[in-house]
Amino acid sequence: MYYMIGGLPKQPGAIGVFDSGYGGLTILDNIRKILPEYDYLYLGDNARAPYGSRSFEVVYEFTKQAVLYLFEQGCHLVILACNTASAKALRSIQQKDLPQWDNSRRVLGIIRPTVESISGITQSRCIGLLGTVGTVQSESYLLEIKKTCPDVQVFSEACPMWAPLVENREYDKPGADYFVKQHLNNLLSCSPLIDAIILGCTHYPLLESKIREYLPQNIQLISQGEWVAKSLRDYLTRHPEIASKCTKNGRCEFLTTESEIKFAGAASVFLKEDIEKVKHITID
Repeated sequence: MYYMIGGLPKQPGAIGVFDSGYGGLTILDNIRKILPEYDYLYLGDNARAPYGSRSFEVVYEFTKQAVLYLFEQGCHLVILACNTASAKALRSIQQKDLPQWDNSRRVLGIIRPTVESISGITQSRCIGLLGTVGTVQSESYLLEIKKTCPDVQVFSEACPMWAPLVENREYDKPGADYFVKQHLNNLLSCSPLIDAIILGCTHYPLLESKIREYLPQNIQLISQGEWVAKSLRDYLTRHPEIASKCTKNGRCEFLTTESEIKFAGAASVFLKEDIEKVKHITID
């Protein structure tokens, strides 16, 4: 039987994963490796990407629309697999919108799980952050780190060319070396004490091999996907009432606001597998 709460489906559904584009697929990939039994519904708002240069108000509105759409498809839990959405929209959705929509549903971001990994990694208490212009300017990582690790000093470097390199499939080509080396040098020149670097963009794991070529061996890279996946596993263990509302058939489907063919081609690069179930949607 089909029940509704405030117009939203009550029956269990897939875990929703949202990103403005393709980068969130690296988060999804890690989550599926740790929690393969669950069903997932990925939504990429590719037609309106990128979000990084947009205002807080626009990012909030777009993200709210996407989350509500996933709720309407039966998701009870949605992961914002996007740094910009996590930085600019998560708190407002949690505090303002969920109580109106359905207070039993949950929306989680990817910044906090990443930040929570820092304390056990850095010894010098001095770390670096590589991210998009929007993520760096929002200072979301700095604020979260001050809350959880107030003794840790953070140096940030915006890398505006890195995500385009990935999306244009140039991340493993010689042309990427210049931009990777340039931004690493800029960041490392800020302090000789940096011993860990957060990859603060979901595209950056595809550049990891290039980054490691120019990174001293004593510096650890903190890639978001691994920590977000572990955090989600722990969250579902601690919240069985949420886990029980997430279906377990090992399925994964994809939604895009752009071309299905274009999405499938790009997604195969991020997931390193052929993508078949892609559906075009419109959200507003």
